[in-house]
Amino acid sequence: MQASARVIGFIPTRDFRRAKAFYTRKLGLRFVSRDAFALVFKSGGTTVRVVKVDRLRPADFTILGWQVADVPKAVNELAKRGVVFERYAWMKQDASGIWTAPGGASVAWFKDPDGNVLSLSSQSARRVRKSRSTGRG
Repeated sequence: MQASARVIGFIPTRDFRRAKAFYTRKLGLRFVSRDAFALVFKSGGTTVRVVKVDRLRPADFTILGWQVADVPKAVNELAKRGVVFERYAWMKQDASGIWTAPGGASVAWFKDPDGNVLSLSSQSARRVRKSRSTGRG
């Protein structure tokens, strides 16, 4: 049942004004609505609710990510809009903050104004071919 249902993402925020500016102006998500509980955006057909919370301790791991065709291009575009990409001392990343996994996938991490960790990623061509041939991702 859930395999065919649409996914909704939830991201906590303490400040609707800063969150709305970040998700629309920096990331380019389409703003849909606001109610007392959340800002609602659309991203590639997926609903993302940025939910108002009183207290927030951001997780130190990715809470939401976007799969893109070209991570370096997407990183460059977001950097031009003022998005700062994270650097992790234990991980070998290029000058733009992109990490290439042993299997060939590329990932870059950044934070929203509340400190939530978000990411851009792409699978390697080898991994995509294998997924299509086996039906597993």
